[in-house]
Amino acid sequence: MLRRNVLNYTIWLMIGLLLLPLAANLPVASAAQQSSKLDSVLVVDVSNSMSTSDANKVGNEAMKLFIDMLSTAGDKVGIVAYTDKIEREKALLEIQSDADKQDLKQFIDQLNRGAYTDIAVGVKEAVKVLQHGADPGHEPMIVLLADGNNYLNAKGSRTQAQSDKELNEAVVEATKKGIPIYTIGLNADGKLNKEALAVLSKQTGGKSFVTSTADDLPQILSEIFASHLKLKIVPIQSITANGSYQDVTVNVPNANVMEANISIMSAKPVDVKLIDPSGNQVAIPSDEVQLSRSKSYSLMKLLQPAQGDWKLQVKGVAQDKIDINLVFNYDLELALDPIATKKYEKGDTVDINAYLVSNGQKLQNSALYKNMKAVLSVTDHDTGNVKEIPLQNKGDRFEGSYKIEDKHIYELKVKAEEKSFFRETKPVTVDAKSNGLSGSKPDAAEEKPLSIWLIILGIAALLGAAAGAYFIVAAVKKANKGFVGQLVIEIRDENTGEKSYPQYKKLAAFKGKFTLHQVLQLAPELKETEKLIFVPARNDRILVKSGSAGTIEKSGRAVDASGGMELKNGDRITVPLQSVDKTILIEYLV
Repeated sequence: MLRRNVLNYTIWLMIGLLLLPLAANLPVASAAQQSSKLDSVLVVDVSNSMSTSDANKVGNEAMKLFIDMLSTAGDKVGIVAYTDKIEREKALLEIQSDADKQDLKQFIDQLNRGAYTDIAVGVKEAVKVLQHGADPGHEPMIVLLADGNNYLNAKGSRTQAQSDKELNEAVVEATKKGIPIYTIGLNADGKLNKEALAVLSKQTGGKSFVTSTADDLPQILSEIFASHLKLKIVPIQSITANGSYQDVTVNVPNANVMEANISIMSAKPVDVKLIDPSGNQVAIPSDEVQLSRSKSYSLMKLLQPAQGDWKLQVKGVAQDKIDINLVFNYDLELALDPIATKKYEKGDTVDINAYLVSNGQKLQNSALYKNMKAVLSVTDHDTGNVKEIPLQNKGDRFEGSYKIEDKHIYELKVKAEEKSFFRETKPVTVDAKSNGLSGSKPDAAEEKPLSIWLIILGIAALLGAAAGAYFIVAAVKKANKGFVGQLVIEIRDENTGEKSYPQYKKLAAFKGKFTLHQVLQLAPELKETEKLIFVPARNDRILVKSGSAGTIEKSGRAVDASGGMELKNGDRITVPLQSVDKTILIEYLV
């Protein structure tokens, strides 16, 4: 019986081994995932301490602006207001109309203060809301607005240790479910517990921000939206009001912009007018434009705006500073034609044809392609080398080819970008390594009764083949091993000392290996970062390998990463660039 089980086991391993090259060559139509919808819970501290920490109710303004920036339909949002208990709660509501947003904002205006504070209560409830009400196809997230301080009732039974334990359990659950917690620290009275909020965000893969004024909110919230939806923030220069209408140009780059969110932040009321690209004045509000106002901001949402230069006319009180921010929303995917089904060999050519898809249909608008650039990213899983090959822009698609250089396993992916967004296809694996594998069966006339020795030799041969299969599968598995966590990246200009806003790059989409240049969206001036390679390691860590002559700094000291340097959760490295006066600051979070 044992011998039979061993024989059956090894035969099945052989069958699996023989099927591996066939599975690797199945045709794949690869498209990027559709633009994800948000399932978000806004959590706000409404204790009495916020009367001084947030005297101007910046937290309320932040929540309203967040709601206004959501898509006109499809996103879900809930609200949790807490003290040392849940004071008010709004379950996840799917936004279907502007009236839904108005109801949520009215709910925010009705929030009252309470005596005590227990941050664990609010976070735990938010995680619970998402666990039970989030759509599996949406991206969950929590935005917490607080000063980070606890104030428990001294006469109550709740202790700080109990609160800390409950908060830790909620954070563990959020991390397990992939729910990042973004914190906005409210600091009007200077008593912000910045460290507590930063730790909370860091543990869950979110990010912590600090503000004492509503002026910072557009940039903070735009960073959250842009990171999630693969968008780029389009800066518009701030203006100083002079009491008259001042013109600001808003360029809509193509006809596939679903929404253009224009946030106007001013301490005093502003009047706005809007002229479309054909020179006609557009009514505000109308079927084309939604306008939301609050005491510290106005948010204008252009719905499916026409391509071209729109003229925004803004009139404010003289000497008032007016900040204007712009984030587009697209319904676009990047698709890759199926790779031909065949056994590939060294020297074979793989033809590449990629194109944009909108609402499930191939995009016919050639104007969108005009300012786009695309590359084919080729990762050799045997060596870890990554090569990027520019693709030809044919006006309605991107074309190119890749000549297989060796008997290796390759991962192909197309990446395209323009100034306001970027997209990439799902990776496709091309196997030029398993081509020689085949099986044969002797003719019936040649089959003879097997002696015990032949059986033993057969089992030994099968076990040897099984061992070979194991190592091949292990190699393939290693080449396709995924990553966990995310990289938080900032770019410092060494001439001015200024740092960019943090970029949050989730690593789950990468397999095997990737380069820093890929993460930085193929910015030409940062091309030398393609020599910095990241490889998954054990225990949720990553290995950094440098193929350049430049240095990498960790904990303030230069390290040699040519042979690989391991990063664990919370580790930070600094990468000074040689070709430009910039430094890349990287933090790894799990």
